[in-house]
Amino acid sequence: MLRVVLSETNRELILKQAVEALEKGSILAYPTETFYGLGVKFDIEDSLRKLYEVKQRPKDKAMPLIIGNKGLLPLIAESANPKALLLMERFWPGPLTLILPAKGNISSYITAGTGRVAVRMPGESFALYIAKRANFPITATSANPAGKPPAKDAEIVINYFGDKIDLLIDGGPSRIDMPSTIVDVTGEEIKILREGTIGRESLKRILDFL
Repeated sequence: MLRVVLSETNRELILKQAVEALEKGSILAYPTETFYGLGVKFDIEDSLRKLYEVKQRPKDKAMPLIIGNKGLLPLIAESANPKALLLMERFWPGPLTLILPAKGNISSYITAGTGRVAVRMPGESFALYIAKRANFPITATSANPAGKPPAKDAEIVINYFGDKIDLLIDGGPSRIDMPSTIVDVTGEEIKILREGTIGRESLKRILDFL
C-alpha cells in the first residue's frame, strides 16, 4: 500500500494520482466529510468484487457511491422524483445519501440486487475534489471491515486493511463523528433509513415546502 499525506500544496498532484489509480482498478482509502471511505471506479467489476472481499461485506449489503456533479446521475439512476431533487438542491454537496431507482446495468455489487442505488455528492472534503476530478461515480463505502467502527484516521485504516488496499490518502483525522444521513426517495413517501449529520427536522423543514 502506498500512503500519501495530503496538503494544500500537493492536492492537485494527489488528485491526478488517485484518479489514475481508480481508472486502473485500484482500491483507494480517502477522507470524506465524515469518516474515511474506500473507493473504486463504479463500473470495474473485478475491483468491486475485490472491495467486497477486503471489507468482508455481506452480499446483501449495497455499496454507496459519490459523484462530483448531478449530471452523472443518469449513469447510475433511472429517475429522481421532485422530493429527491429538492433534497439535492438543499443538501448537496453534503452528508446526505439518497436511495434512488438504479439503472438496469449497474453492478449487483452496488445494488445488492435491490434495484436501488445509494448516492451522494459529498461535502467539502477530498472526497468532493476527487469525485469532481474523476467525473465518474466512485464507491464510498466506509473504511472498515464488516462489523467494525468506521475509520476516523489513516492509522485506523492501516490497522484494518494494511496492504489489502492500494493507495491511502491521509487527510488527517475526521472532522465529524457522525455518518451521512440516508434517505430512501424511491417512492412518494420518503423514508429516513439512517439519521446522521443531517437531522430529521432539517429534512422535514425542506420537504414541507412541497
